[in-house]
Amino acid sequence: VRTGIVRLIMELIKMSLLSAIVSFVSSLHSSIAVADELKVGDPAPVFKVQAHDGSEFDLSARKGQWTVLYFYPKADTPGCTKQACAFRDTIEKIRSQGADVFGISADTVESQAAFHKKYNLNFKLLADPEGAVIKRYGSKMPVLKLSKRWTFIIDPELKIRAIDKDVDPVLDAENVAKKIAELKAAK
Repeated sequence: VRTGIVRLIMELIKMSLLSAIVSFVSSLHSSIAVADELKVGDPAPVFKVQAHDGSEFDLSARKGQWTVLYFYPKADTPGCTKQACAFRDTIEKIRSQGADVFGISADTVESQAAFHKKYNLNFKLLADPEGAVIKRYGSKMPVLKLSKRWTFIIDPELKIRAIDKDVDPVLDAENVAKKIAELKAAK
């Protein structure tokens, strides 16, 4: 029992330390401009990656549908878990507007699958272990092989309609649902 408690405490310390590093690096990088930074109205960079269930995800196949891509640092860490669970709990509100949600990080397919199962997520998690998609979307943290917490809303023509670079993990899903409704009403 004692060994189990020590392991649990060590794991909690590692997760807290990772969250602190992620926040620190994000704050350092927030003032640095990216040369080819994506903007609202730009075509969404298309890509193919593996999903948590082993299937292939191809963004170009989403043409004709609204797509939410949310980038997050690391599966099964406190902030990322809050964000994923918020999307899980809000998914019907988003899907009722003709959109679907896809979470993406530098985690492996296996890590994404374990995270998906542990929290009973009801949307796909995408694995980008090489960080290629993360780099294309400009959300890579300097030095670390992690993504910043950014959310992109992509319209049916695969154009970026909204980018949130100041994401609150707890409120992101509700904010996305509201933003999609606003964007659709404005068309």
